[in-house]
Amino acid sequence: MVVATEEMAVYCFDTLVAHYSGEQPPPPAFDEGVHPLFVTWKKATNGSEPRLRGCIGTLEPRQIVSGFKDYALTSALRDRRFSPIQSKELPYLECTVSILTEYETALNYLDWEVGKHGLIIEFTDPDYNVRRSGTYLPEVAAHEGWTQLEAIDSLMRKAGYNGTITESLRKKIRVTRYQSTLYTMQYGEYTAYVKKNRGEINGASIVNGFKPGQ
Repeated sequence: MVVATEEMAVYCFDTLVAHYSGEQPPPPAFDEGVHPLFVTWKKATNGSEPRLRGCIGTLEPRQIVSGFKDYALTSALRDRRFSPIQSKELPYLECTVSILTEYETALNYLDWEVGKHGLIIEFTDPDYNVRRSGTYLPEVAAHEGWTQLEAIDSLMRKAGYNGTITESLRKKIRVTRYQSTLYTMQYGEYTAYVKKNRGEINGASIVNGFKPGQ
């Protein structure tokens, strides 16, 4: 089984740094595979709790090298919930890469564990007779301090349902649970990795985490 690694997070940072510099990122230092994956960017300033700046991925298996390259940029620049991440934010970023595994159909909307399982829900909106769906990664409910019920109700809202949430509607939800492996890297850890292994970022020496001219 493929697990999330340091090198995958490095490759996502490489890709974002290369985007700002107009260069191509170095080749990845991990093997190709085919898995569902997500890339999450958070930003921490003045020692604060990191806040979400973008999170996009795919629930369908795809090649992970091109997947991480695509979603590193998509989550940083095209998550419609946030403004695009700017190069000046780099020193405050942390990147989490997730590889999704062990998809299982849940028996009901409570047949999963907070902190262990991610969720995919699918249901019919009774007000508009349209199908709605959404997902939360395994770490979301635990980070928010939600119960199973709170997580399900929140995910229904995220899926676009604005009507009354009833027990009978919850019982009609189709729930797929999954697990993930993840790796989180801060920008300072990224620059330390690059300095140790390459001595430079995309051809320019590092000075206090920045390339000259930044």
